[in-house]
Amino acid sequence: MDNGFQELEILADMLSEGDDKDLQGEFDERAEEMRRTVEKEQLLLLLSEEYDQNSAILTVHAGSGGLDSQDWAEMLLRLYLRWSEREGFKSKTLDLQQDEEAGIKSATLLIEGEFAYGYLKSEKGVHRLVRISPFDSARRRHTSFASVDVSPHLADDVQVEIRSEDLKMDTYRASGAGGQYVNRTDSAVRITHIPSGIVVACQNERSQHMNRQVAMQVLRSRLFERAWQERQDELRAIQGEKKEITWGSQIRSYVLHPYTLVKDHRTGHEMGNVQAVLDGDIDEFIMHFLRWKRQK
Repeated sequence: MDNGFQELEILADMLSEGDDKDLQGEFDERAEEMRRTVEKEQLLLLLSEEYDQNSAILTVHAGSGGLDSQDWAEMLLRLYLRWSEREGFKSKTLDLQQDEEAGIKSATLLIEGEFAYGYLKSEKGVHRLVRISPFDSARRRHTSFASVDVSPHLADDVQVEIRSEDLKMDTYRASGAGGQYVNRTDSAVRITHIPSGIVVACQNERSQHMNRQVAMQVLRSRLFERAWQERQDELRAIQGEKKEITWGSQIRSYVLHPYTLVKDHRTGHEMGNVQAVLDGDIDEFIMHFLRWKRQK
């Protein structure tokens, strides 16, 4: 990083001697690279909680609202896939429940890479979209909701108690885009953890056994995350702190009409370029969340 600053200083000195469009372009490009590098270093300093270094399991669920909410859930799925690609993470779709008309009902991703969970834990909660509905012939404004769940992908040596009698397992045929069957056997697996009501599914693997194994990994992560959240809630209650973030709370609004704005309701951070955010540019929101969380 020191070399980067020295190179910027040299370029700045050269620019002070006269206008040079090519040199100015190089300076701007290197300055932007340096800014991003500094932000990454700051992020790493903020990611000090246990399991922040882990990969992440992220699930998007469409809220009530029919096609608009399902379309919004698919937009969020695309956002996180694009963000993962930008950050150099490897993403794998574990389960995808599409709708025949439009959008998705739910999707679960495994996002593999160091600190993926530390970054994405900022996205947990309800996301709200305001726009002119593409499904409304009267072109009226609609508000749609989708929820995002994020949990750390756990190593096999992390102990999470799961009793077999607490599980209900269903199998069904995995389906792809357009309702076409991926295979002709009931290889997809859905597991319900009866005491908590948590439901996980996997249809990406080739066999029922492999899908069940992956679904159990997702369930372990979800149960671990819920137990951790419950412990944090208990600590806040003991300390007399007001609980501001709960499962299912609205965290961010994306407004496309009558103006364009993305606002995080926890930190107050805003961005006017909604399209950039929908294309995966959420680093500023992640940074502001981590700083806000550290201050709390």
